[in-house]
Amino acid sequence: MRNLIKFKAIIVIALMAVISSCSESKSLETVKNFDVKKYQGVWYEIGKLPNRFEEGLECVTAEYTLLDNGDIKVVNKGRAEGESEEMDIIEGKAWVPDSEYPAQLKVEFFWPFSGDYYIIQLDQEYQWALVGSPNRKFLWVLSKDKNMDEKFVNKLLQKASASGFDISKFEYVNQECQN
Repeated sequence: MRNLIKFKAIIVIALMAVISSCSESKSLETVKNFDVKKYQGVWYEIGKLPNRFEEGLECVTAEYTLLDNGDIKVVNKGRAEGESEEMDIIEGKAWVPDSEYPAQLKVEFFWPFSGDYYIIQLDQEYQWALVGSPNRKFLWVLSKDKNMDEKFVNKLLQKASASGFDISKFEYVNQECQN
């Protein structure tokens, strides 16, 4: 329970930072064709740029479920490194604010704060994704599988670097947990 409270508090701080930095945002190219129905399911966090709301977490996943109203239910899970098998869980929602840019989502865990979730690159079969924010502070490599070839991850990171992300701080996430 202690970890869940910490997890939620850090999410609020991070989202406030995202909102306050909106003026720093530059455009960020996203995938043209995006089908939220195909994006549904559990995604494993292969790696990320460090951020406060995931600090010290391993076995991080995000599950996306399309709701009847068109919104997307988001359930993030993670476990504090070196702690019990208990997972910290936080639920939120995502939506597409502009149908002309379907891969530029907003994500909200605590109303009224929301953050940008831009899908920069996506496998045609929806098996991996490169996701970031237009202010270049947040970046994730996600996969439908717990493991991803490091050489391929490096190719995705080169794409991120070319888009203005500082990949020198990129860190892999331990996914070797009993979920």
